[in-house]
Order: sequence, then structure tokens, then C-alpha cells
Amino acid sequence: PKIGSKGAGVANHTLATQAGMRILHRGGNAVDAACTVGFVLAVTSSSNGNIGGGGFMVIRFPNGQSTAIDFREKAPLASDAKMWLDENGEYSSDIHHRSHKAVGVPGTVAGFDKAHRLYGAAAWADLVQPAIDLAGEGFELSESLAGSIERFASRSPYEATVSVFSKGGTPYQIGESWSQPDLARSLERIRDDRRDGFYRGETASLIAEEMRRGG
Repeated sequence: PKIGSKGAGVANHTLATQAGMRILHRGGNAVDAACTVGFVLAVTSSSNGNIGGGGFMVIRFPNGQSTAIDFREKAPLASDAKMWLDENGEYSSDIHHRSHKAVGVPGTVAGFDKAHRLYGAAAWADLVQPAIDLAGEGFELSESLAGSIERFASRSPYEATVSVFSKGGTPYQIGESWSQPDLARSLERIRDDRRDGFYRGETASLIAEEMRRGG
């Protein structure tokens, strides 16, 4: 911990907190720092922050006024009331929680983009680059994160998930370096084209193709 009077930052991963504080030190404001922390958490703590999810941002201004941005995931437009039923017309927990139909349209990138356009001060690329660097170069796994991704990979039926969160099925160990080159490339497209780098173009096409494959 460090003591100061002009700002504070906290996240559930040290690297995310450090990235947010660096933005503040360079003249960015709290919205810039929050977006930076969110992007870094997408790399260092994907169960708590990720570009495939959504959330809320509550902002309080120096004059005491406040606002909020809602960027939670939304149901796809093709959703219907019977999408969780199995072939017998019965509710299926597996379909609801462990199938492609369980996926909502992510809101995180759109939310950060809107927050930055309305209230940010730093350059957009500066908010995304720390996450790109960590995803591409890798970072040291803590005990909790190594255990978390091992549990995640061990129960996933998807080959791509296992390949990202393990070494060919072998769990990562505490202290090993973990890199995510595919995520780095996705973040680069967001850095270069803001929200269009996620909801249009290559990333969007890859997501749409996978959703079609999954029915």
C-alpha cells in the first residue's frame, strides 16, 4: 500500500491496480483508470474482468453529481422462451449453463468505449496497451490464479478452452509465466478500432462462426 491524497486504486490483481495507478500518474482521470483496470483484469483475472462479459460503471463527479453506465450482457435477438428445453420439452440445466445458447452479447467493450468518449481524458490506446503487453508477454501465475484456471480447464468440454488455460492438458504451476496470444490480438483490434474492433470485423466474425457451429 502507498499513501496519497489525490487518488486511489484497488483491484483483485496487483498488476491491474498498478496499471490503473500509472494512468492516474500520467494525467488520466478515474474513468481512464477504471477502463485500464478492467482491460488488465481480462488478462490477469478473467473470472472477475473480461471483454466477453459485462458490468456497470458508477461515476461520481467533483461537484457531487453522479451517473451510471449499464453495460451488462444482453440476450441475443434470436432468443426465445423455449431455448432452454431439451428434446423432451423439459428444462435443461446443461443447455442453460453449459451450451452456446447460454452466451449473451458482451457489453464490456461497448461500456468502456462509451465511458471513455463521455468522460475520459487519456488516449484510448493507452488504456488498452497494458493489457495487450501482459497477454502477449505473459505474467507470473499466483497460487489462486493457477488453481482457478486448472479447475476451469479440467471441466471444460471445449478444446480451445483447454489449450488456452493449460499446456496441452497439463495444468500450469504457481510461478510459471502464462501468455495468451489470441487474447492479445483481440485486444489489439480493440486498441486500434475501439468498439468496432470487437463488435465488427475479425473478432465479431470469429464469434459468430463459433456460435453457428454450436447451434
